[in-house]
Amino acid sequence: MKTILKDTDQSMKLAKELLTIIVCPRCKGDIQPADDGDYLVCRACRLKYPVIDGIPLMLIEEAGHLDET
Repeated sequence: MKTILKDTDQSMKLAKELLTIIVCPRCKGDIQPADDGDYLVCRACRLKYPVIDGIPLMLIEEAGHLDET
């Protein structure tokens, strides 16, 4: 089985391969990791999806707005 997650700097980071197949569940657009790695961001929807223990939580109802801190 291929590993899609890797451990870096004491926190789980998403593999680039995984990021090529995950899309925003709202608009089906591209997502990018936030600079801190705690969120996946959809610029089109202006939503951020949390990454908890290296696992992206891609539920619209769990997403926050980019304007929120």
